[in-house]
Amino acid sequence: MKEVGHFIGGKAVAGTSGRFGPIFDPATGEETGRVAFASAAEVDAAVRAAKSAQPAWAEQTVLRRMRVMFKLKEVIERNADRLARAITAEHGKTLEDARGEVQRGLEVVEFACGLPQLMKGEFSQQVGTGIDILSVRQPLGVCVGITPFNFPVMIPLWMAPLAVACGNGFVLKPSEKDPTAPAILMELFLEAGVPEGLVNLVNGDKETVNALLAHPDVAAISFVGATATAEYIYRTGTAHGKRVQALGGAKNHMVVMPDADLDMAVDALMGAAYGSAGERCMAVSVAVPVGDKVADALIERLAPRVRQLKIGPGTEPGVEMGPLVTREHLEKVRSYVDLGVMEGAELVVDGRDFKMQGYEKGFYLGGCLFDRVTTDMRIYKDEIFGPVLSTVRAKSFDEAVAMINAHEYGNGVAIFTRDGDAARAFANAVNIGMVGINVPIPVPVAFHGFGGWKRSLFGDHHTHGMEGVRFYTKLKAITARWPTGIRAGAEFSMPQLR
Repeated sequence: MKEVGHFIGGKAVAGTSGRFGPIFDPATGEETGRVAFASAAEVDAAVRAAKSAQPAWAEQTVLRRMRVMFKLKEVIERNADRLARAITAEHGKTLEDARGEVQRGLEVVEFACGLPQLMKGEFSQQVGTGIDILSVRQPLGVCVGITPFNFPVMIPLWMAPLAVACGNGFVLKPSEKDPTAPAILMELFLEAGVPEGLVNLVNGDKETVNALLAHPDVAAISFVGATATAEYIYRTGTAHGKRVQALGGAKNHMVVMPDADLDMAVDALMGAAYGSAGERCMAVSVAVPVGDKVADALIERLAPRVRQLKIGPGTEPGVEMGPLVTREHLEKVRSYVDLGVMEGAELVVDGRDFKMQGYEKGFYLGGCLFDRVTTDMRIYKDEIFGPVLSTVRAKSFDEAVAMINAHEYGNGVAIFTRDGDAARAFANAVNIGMVGINVPIPVPVAFHGFGGWKRSLFGDHHTHGMEGVRFYTKLKAITARWPTGIRAGAEFSMPQLR
């Protein structure tokens, strides 16, 4: 069995803590290796390596750092299939989906290639007699990324390239469930010309995370994961004086209006609810048809499609949905389906007993579809993070908007309609960070920011785009006056520019 360690000081190193976690192939259920969990001493070594390499890197010209980003883009593209296969082997998503994940991560690298433009400050001449003001953006120091299992390449690439391009050192703590692809990324950063020690990786659990949160040389922490953990990261990190952005969970609704193209809406729901086995923070997990006529027609079209989902190992051609990431997570999702039945929801399609022939020990669950779910049910309130779609019927547009705004999460939302006025009103009225109009998964491209509202985001900055540049830099304003031979004498009151 393979063993995945850490990446510290420019090289792969074995773990020394004596603590490990198992690595599984979700398609077969087979344990394929183990991953080392870092001790506080190993975390300290990674942070010290980044801190040591960072000042010289920050002194490099922006053009030099930009060229390294161009090289990083090139080496990731060359290794895209290798990364995708590593994702599928440990996460379970289809190979096609994994390739799409790598591509979306690459978009942020491409954005970072525009560093000279991104780092430009502002200048005001003659704000007072002989006085000019300029502002500059400077790196923070050592930044940390703590990333989830569902996107082991894309989300590290949302963080590390931009942090490094802005002149920071970086330490990545990826999910222990699928650690191989992030480890490959470390090799690629080095191949691209990032100095040894600038980018490091430590695997681990809560003990590892706590060591990062408390480390005095860590300036900023970026996190993506469940809301309870996001809140913990935010509160603990800020209590230790860190800058923190912590992206949490979601319960994304998709409203289907009476005038919507129903076939388009069904296609959108199938991909958004069951793609990647529903293990996406932007997955649509609640369908909101407006009116019983629309709801009945939607369920009539959805049910056979859910029953006919092509489920299997992610490497097999034509597979639409792979297994869930671990047996523990499979049981958790299945228990939510049990709960929904107990709560009185109508289970139209029951995927709990799905068995994959030849892969009986794999972590598979068939697609599940509920109708007549109500907002007081836990299957509506909680983030299930699996292939479970709940249908909540709304009597009107206003009721649908009120339902969405009353939910504690505010990550993403979509509306399907042909009515521009309804779409515009919806986009303005919902208290949600990312809105799709006839787009089921409204993940912004890399030069716009990604982030939710309410309990889907803790902190003031969204990730990537200019929000990412602002997060990974601090603003400095410089007011300058050069001697002209005229002395005005000492001023003891608040300086006034005139």
